[in-house]
Amino acid sequence: MKVKLFFIAVICALFVSPLRAQNEKQEPKKMEYEFTDVKILPHTSVKNQASSGTCWSFSGAGLFESEIMRIKGDSINLSAMWIVRNIYKEKVEKYVRMHGEINLSAGGSFADVRHASAKYGIIPDDAYPGLNYGSSSHNHGELDKILNEIGKALVGQGKLSTAWPAVVDGVLDAYFGKIPAKFSYKGVEYTPESFLKYSKLNLDDYVSITSYTHHPFYTSFILEIPDNWIFESSYNVPMNEMMEIIDNSLKLGYTVAWGSDVSERSFSRDIATIPEEKKTEEVGTDQAKWTNTEAKEVVIPLPDEKLIDQEMRQKAFDNYETTDDHGLLIIGTAKDQTGKPFYKVKNSWGTGGKYKGYLYASNAFVQYKTMNIMVHKDVIPNHIKKKLGVN
Repeated sequence: MKVKLFFIAVICALFVSPLRAQNEKQEPKKMEYEFTDVKILPHTSVKNQASSGTCWSFSGAGLFESEIMRIKGDSINLSAMWIVRNIYKEKVEKYVRMHGEINLSAGGSFADVRHASAKYGIIPDDAYPGLNYGSSSHNHGELDKILNEIGKALVGQGKLSTAWPAVVDGVLDAYFGKIPAKFSYKGVEYTPESFLKYSKLNLDDYVSITSYTHHPFYTSFILEIPDNWIFESSYNVPMNEMMEIIDNSLKLGYTVAWGSDVSERSFSRDIATIPEEKKTEEVGTDQAKWTNTEAKEVVIPLPDEKLIDQEMRQKAFDNYETTDDHGLLIIGTAKDQTGKPFYKVKNSWGTGGKYKGYLYASNAFVQYKTMNIMVHKDVIPNHIKKKLGVN
């Protein structure tokens, strides 16, 4: 009996093993996205914010870099850290004036870049790299903690001395480097203010756009997010018109500074989508799986995406599912292998990843997760401008 069972087991093993191996070859394969760039606008190289929370400065500076290329044809890498250094000083001051009742952190907004550039001028990155602390890459962990503790100490004093502004300046100079009175660019000497004039940027031309229903459309309001410490006002338009502004900007040759939530599991350094819930894939009967009489190669198609509407946007914002996570720069359009449109986006996480520092964001993702955008006001279609009262 034992011998007979042994031979049956051997025969079964000889019969089943090849079928199992055959079946393994028939496992469903997941289709991978393949992108073709459609229109790419002039822009500077991908930067690396490294261990700093300064995406807002890199993306805002990236917008102005692209604008200088559009206006002058000159490719300049602007110093994001020059902007950060000046904004950090103002953040501590506002924190003190608000008795500590405001956010004091590394986060910020595109308005910070516009404000700092208008008030302090701009500097090429070579003239002010902001790396004055023994590191070849940005690392603000220590600095952020020190500034936070200084803010808390000042607010806790009750009565301030006249020394505290110099203390903050001293810390910022130690980490970023002293403010340069002058610097050279292409053999010509400039100040930060004169370099702004050289750039031909008119900083009054750049506006923030958002789309939420807790304020009336075609008005402006202060977006209620922690990093909006500067109290920037954004024009409020319906979602479809926000998307129309983005598309028109790219069509006319203007890049778009994009403030987005990146907490979705479907966001990676390569791609950002809002897929529908996964459905169970049918791959034939059990018999087909084992005998291969019906099985054939199955490729799981690219997932459909959710249809986004205004209510979904608002609900995600109200429930803290959409937060002010990250600033990026939309530099063009693309399509996947099915012809579905995507936006090509320049990130500030270095040149790693499948697309060397760029990512592709679907229309649905941008509709759903855009916190706000900054654009040149000339890209706003006239019918929207009239409703907003923008000249």
